Amino acid sequence: MSINLFDLTGKTALVTGAVHGLGMAMAKGLGQAGAKIVVNDRSSRETVDKAVAEYKSVGIDAYGYIFDVTDEAAVIANIAKIEAEVGPIDILINNAGIIKRIPMVDMEVADFEEVIKVDLVSPFIVSRTVVKGMIQRGNGGKIINICSMMSELGRDSVSAYAAAKGGLKMLTKNMATEWARFNIQTNGIGPGYFATSQTAPIRVDGHPFNDFIIGRTPAARWGEPEDLQGAAIFLSSKASDFVNGHILYVDGGILATIGKPSNEA
Repeated sequence: MSINLFDLTGKTALVTGAVHGLGMAMAKGLGQAGAKIVVNDRSSRETVDKAVAEYKSVGIDAYGYIFDVTDEAAVIANIAKIEAEVGPIDILINNAGIIKRIPMVDMEVADFEEVIKVDLVSPFIVSRTVVKGMIQRGNGGKIINICSMMSELGRDSVSAYAAAKGGLKMLTKNMATEWARFNIQTNGIGPGYFATSQTAPIRVDGHPFNDFIIGRTPAARWGEPEDLQGAAIFLSSKASDFVNGHILYVDGGILATIGKPSNEA
């Protein structure tokens, strides 16, 4: 298999919410494979400019835009602006998301709805907007939705997140069903547990959750952000031109096993 199958030179990729963390790691992978990277955030120009500077510091051609992915009018206006200023979007990664850890019986409807809006409705809004250009140009395209192990499993206190990510799995499959005929591949990535700044306080020896994750994961470690890059490049490249409606779990094997009994080493 030729290495050129994974070459993204000449492609433009929009990665929502990729101003830090796993989104930035995936976007860096695409940039290092040759793609121009567009990132967005809804917070501040300072946050976006800092992220763009980080990309550029490692030689990636990067651009930043501020808009809320749940605001349909803002999405439509900014996608048009991106395509006019940077170029047609060939690759979309719907990475922006939030989580609220609240027991279901205590969760307000407004909190539940906010998570659904960001994690499920926004991929619909952004994808629908971007795909119109892909279909019109007739050159195909790649859409990647960032799902979760909660697309398959439940967990205490994340009912809205699990509902959204379960829905996103099925939305991904329906996008593939409707858009594959236009040579547009829509797939998902489901990250496991990763070593990020957010998880740093619990990734210490002796912490119950750290011990649980290491014991529960066949690879016996947390994922590194760079572990997501191969999956992102594959699903963004010609190498995946006949892969559609698939969720690629990058989890060290957690979903492959029921886990070890407590009395097993």
